Amino acid sequence: MITIAICGCGNRGLTAYTQYQFDHPDRMKVTAGADIRPERLGLLRKMYDVPADMCFHSDEELLAQPKLADAMLISTPDRLHVKEALAALEKGYDLLLEKPISPDPAECLALYRKAAGNGRKVVVCHVLRYTPFYSAIGRLVHEGALGQVLTIDMTENVGYWHYCHSFVRGNWRNSQLSSPMILQKCCHDMDLLNWLAGGRCLSVQSFGRQSFFNSGHAPEGCSDRCLTCRYSDTCLYSAKVQYILDPVRGVKAAGNSWPVNVVADEPMEESVLTALRDGPYGRCVFACDNDVVDHQTLSLQFENDLFATFTMSAFSEKIDRTIKITGTKGELYGALSANAVTLQRFGQPAEQIDLAVLGGHEGHGGGDLGLAADFTDLLEKGGGSRTSIEASMESHMIAFAAEESRKRDGELIRMEEFMKKYQYC
Repeated sequence: MITIAICGCGNRGLTAYTQYQFDHPDRMKVTAGADIRPERLGLLRKMYDVPADMCFHSDEELLAQPKLADAMLISTPDRLHVKEALAALEKGYDLLLEKPISPDPAECLALYRKAAGNGRKVVVCHVLRYTPFYSAIGRLVHEGALGQVLTIDMTENVGYWHYCHSFVRGNWRNSQLSSPMILQKCCHDMDLLNWLAGGRCLSVQSFGRQSFFNSGHAPEGCSDRCLTCRYSDTCLYSAKVQYILDPVRGVKAAGNSWPVNVVADEPMEESVLTALRDGPYGRCVFACDNDVVDHQTLSLQFENDLFATFTMSAFSEKIDRTIKITGTKGELYGALSANAVTLQRFGQPAEQIDLAVLGGHEGHGGGDLGLAADFTDLLEKGGGSRTSIEASMESHMIAFAAEESRKRDGELIRMEEFMKKYQYC
């Protein structure tokens, strides 16, 4: 059995990877945890039966203890990751590290070098590689079903309400407090592109803006808080509509599910209303301190004449990712939400690959628990991981270069020169 200490008992810390324990109690057990919020420690005790003396009120308090588990899950805010990871490595923990590694390239490199030097396992939570959808695509590409791959076109549709929840009102709204959008949200996609391309990225160009969610688009006479606003029942982006009235995501329908379980720890209509009156999720989306982009595009050149494009948009009804890949022998396309891939070998009938039989579709398309299973196998049996810190460094550097290009109004960034600047080659 692999034991886990959780550093940061937020929504991802408590409800993503360690849920694996409930289906596989003989393979994983949460034994300790830390959070600065007493109510989250209460949930840790309730959900995982962790003794009170193994619940700590800060990362410093947890990391001051002798080693309490085989591995540590670090799921604190982005800018704390590396500090905590370095201390945990010193204690002898293997690490499951929530993405991104850090919004600072120098910090990413410091952790990468530390992990390489002490022989511990550091796995970054790029969960999409573990979904049946992307696993099947990766297998087809790497087995040569498409011949030489020449183009990859990927889109991330964030969803208008999800963007408002996480990136306007939520923890990842401001790049100075967390990370730029291309790193925080889209490092999954950069990881997939790097993995599927199978060669080094040579250059990146990016454009992006925060165009809509600002004071210039606020309705006339609106309030800075939704519950006191004249548009509270009618605004598309109203917190009352999203968290109370919505027939799918509202608290009456969703119960103790995301996103209302982020707004209130134990969500009921009364507790959600209280949180909206006073907390960050009750703010008008046109009166927040958000600065991350709401749409962005990338053009990337990889080795072997492979060109890729990527688009992220807040403005979609569905939360979805789509992909199209073309090669010299065929093409492939699919949508993650449909959990199906179409493979067209040139000159042959199209093949519909139904992935529903390969796994569930909860938690990033099944990726959360797939990663948890892989991490458990890694610690039990050794070997390598699909999402080691070595692999993640490559995709993180692409994201850093894309953000630099965006800030320079689309200037072409050559990766070799960019990485030399950080002494990473």
